[in-house]
Formats: sequence, structure tokens, C-alpha cells
Amino acid sequence: MPSRVIAIGDVHGCAVALGALLEAIRPQPSDTIVTLGDCVDRGPDSRGVIDQLLSLRNRCQLVPLFGNHEEMMLNYLEGRAQPDDWLLCGGDATVESYRGTTQEATVPQEHVDFIHSWIDYWEIDTHFFAHGGYHPEQPLAGQRWQIWRWHSLRDSVPAPHLSGKIAVVGHTSQKSGEVLDVGHLICLDTYCWGSGWLTALDATTGQLWQFDREGRARD
Repeated sequence: MPSRVIAIGDVHGCAVALGALLEAIRPQPSDTIVTLGDCVDRGPDSRGVIDQLLSLRNRCQLVPLFGNHEEMMLNYLEGRAQPDDWLLCGGDATVESYRGTTQEATVPQEHVDFIHSWIDYWEIDTHFFAHGGYHPEQPLAGQRWQIWRWHSLRDSVPAPHLSGKIAVVGHTSQKSGEVLDVGHLICLDTYCWGSGWLTALDATTGQLWQFDREGRARD
């Protein structure tokens, strides 16, 4: 079986959906799975999502990308100032997932170190992957982390990148549950934590998988 490069949209704490998606994908050692960021917050089990990703590293090549919600989480845990209140942006659900049966929520250092290792973008010959957006006229290696993590497609859809590669992003939730595909850019945030789907795309074949937050596959 040829190797696959599979991107997974914003999980947002939906561990059941992620588990069902991975069961359907059946990652092989030759596969690369790229998570597009915002794996935490809003949904019910961010801790379970991080545990699954830690385990997934033993099954395939995992490339986790940094989202704005991971940025807010680390800023909060490490006491750095930030413009948004993480707890009001879905961080309260993450805290509850780490509370378990005790009254005190503790994020294991292994989880913190793991998230610190995530990167802002990744590329192959035909595609590049990021959480939010990109500057179309700047080389990928020279772009600012702010645009990688925070740019919303509601503000603007970037023009095709000068590399000619297709961008695969998340961050801007498509509340219709449908993948946004404008040719040079594909957005896989299909609102799983709300009423939509967790979406994965095999960039090498175009195959799609979608599951809702209860782990049910889309027909």
C-alpha cells in the first residue's frame, strides 16, 4: 500500500470522534497524519484527544500543527499575558477534562511538553498544511506565526501561494459541516464540537472521512 498523507481538521476535544476516525483510517507505519491544530478546547475530552495523539506516534508519522487554542492554553498554564481569556474561549472544557474525579485540574507535564513540540506548518511536494492562513506572496519558511495560527478565512481567503502548492487549513469553522474547497485552498474545520463533523482528507488521493462527535460516520 502506498504511503498516505492524511490531514485531520480541528478536533476541539472530541475524543470519541477522533477515535472513530482513526479506526476508519487505520494508520500504517508508512502513513503521515497531520493534525491541523485546535485539538483542545470546547469539546468534552481534550485530555483524551492528547492521549490518543501521544499513542498515535507509535503507529505512524504524526505531524501535529499548532493552533491558536494550543497557544492560549500554554499561555494560560505558563502565566503569559494574552488578549483573549482562554477559559472563556473553550478552555473551561479543557480544564474539566483534566479534573477527572478530583477537584484539582492538573495537566501532565508530558502533555505540556508534547504540545510545545508542535510546529506551525508542514509541506509536501503538492500541498502545505497550517492551522489558520498564510501570506500568498511570502515563502513558507519566512511567514509569521501569527498568520499561521490566527488568520480567519472570514476576513479574507488568501490568493494562491507563490509555491503553487494547495493549502490545507482549519481554524475557520464551516458550520454547514461541508469542506470548503476553493481549488488552491481547502478548509477542514467542519465544526465537529458543534453540530458538524470531524473531517480527514488524504491529500494523496482526495479521499474524505467524516464522523460526528458521537463517533457516527457520515453516509
